[in-house]
This record gives sequence, C-alpha cells and structure tokens, in this order.
Amino acid sequence: MTLRWLSAALGLVIFGLLIVGAVTTSAQQTPPQPHQASPQQQQAAKPANIDRNGILMLIRSTLLALDHANKTGNYTVLRDLGAPGFQVNTAARLAEIFAKQRGDKLDLSGVAVIDPQLSLLPQIEPNGLLHMAGLFPSAPSQVNFELLFAAVEGQWRVFGVSLSVGQSSPVAPAAPETVPKAVASQKKTGPPKPSIPSK
Repeated sequence: MTLRWLSAALGLVIFGLLIVGAVTTSAQQTPPQPHQASPQQQQAAKPANIDRNGILMLIRSTLLALDHANKTGNYTVLRDLGAPGFQVNTAARLAEIFAKQRGDKLDLSGVAVIDPQLSLLPQIEPNGLLHMAGLFPSAPSQVNFELLFAAVEGQWRVFGVSLSVGQSSPVAPAAPETVPKAVASQKKTGPPKPSIPSK
C-alpha cells in the first residue's frame, strides 16, 4: 500500500503530490520510500544547514505532538504548531484524518528515547520546504516517517506528516498446515520359539 498525503490548500504541488496533513497507519504497510524526484529537482534540492540536535528536536516534537493529539483526541495544539498551509485543516478535520491511528491506539511515545535512522537526510527542496524521512527501530514494530517543514518567522513549522508502522525484524514464513510425520514401525519379537524336530 502506498502512503497517501493529504491535500493542502492553495494547490501547492510538491513532487507531483498535494501535501498537508497526515497519513495512514497500518501494521502491514511497508516503510515510506522517499519520493523519487526528477533529475532537475534532485539537482535543485540542497542539504539543509541544520545540526543533529536540531533535526532530533523537529522530528521528536512533531511526532510527540501527534501522539498527544491521538491520545487526547484534541488536535488543536498540533494544528497550531503547523505552518499556515497545515493550519488549513481544522482540528476536527485532523481528528478525522488520524481516526485510524487513534482507534488503533498507536503509541508513539518511544520516539522520545529512540534515535531515528534517516533514510533521507534533511534537505531543502526547490520550493523551500525542509524534507526528511526515516524510521524509529523498535520491537515489535518500527515507526516510519516522512516530514516536511516550512519556514515561518524564522522557525521550521510542520507542513506535512506521513507515518506508517511496519515490522522491525524479519518474519518467519507460516508453518505448513500439515507436517509430515516420521513413521517408524517395530515388530515385537520375543524369545525364539523352540523348534520341533521333524521325524
């Protein structure tokens, strides 16, 4: 299943997708793959000038705000932390968007203590958005994320969130329904019978 980005207002097209809010979460989903941009877009994207601590703060604060919103059912703070393009969604709309995660009781609190592994290092896209992706490895599931931030008054504010949950360890194939059993037969033998001499 591919990840779905929710549409932002103003028709801003990013990588051929309209972006703003959240995405689906399913234990069966594969990790998000960074969207393949055209060669011109790849050349135009440039590494973000942000240190490791800044990256961790952005990722953790965004995912923990989402976790708190899911746990309380109140998406006002998450909405207010977003960039204007994200705030196009009302708190009620965000509650609808994240209803499945809330219903599944997805717990994201582990992101506070586990270091993320980035699959897409923070980069500035041609449209000025800060873009990064990665995962939080944990057992039994890992949290895969892709985030976009817009610069607002000198601060990075969330513009788009994509989230999925997947397996963190290899899964053994299911055992066959019928397992052939080894059959061993033994003939019981007793002491030899005395032979009767023939006449």
